[in-house]
Amino acid sequence: MNFLVWIIFGALAGWIASIIMGKNAKMGAFANIIVGILGAFIGGYIMDLFGAGGVTGFNFTSLLVAIVGAVVLLFVVGLFTRR
Repeated sequence: MNFLVWIIFGALAGWIASIIMGKNAKMGAFANIIVGILGAFIGGYIMDLFGAGGVTGFNFTSLLVAIVGAVVLLFVVGLFTRR
């Protein structure tokens, strides 16, 4: 059950981040899930650097952390894929 919650959480965070970055039309559901889950790890690491809590469960604060991490991930990927 915990695995399914992480997939839903990742999909939601990745989807919101793709809308923020204007890449929603280019990404599918699977890419949103991957970006969201990786974004949760990146956001947690960034928050840890600032001394704040990272992803602590399925709550609003953790969703914001995951979205920030996913936006950072999409931004960095965009830097390397632009021509």
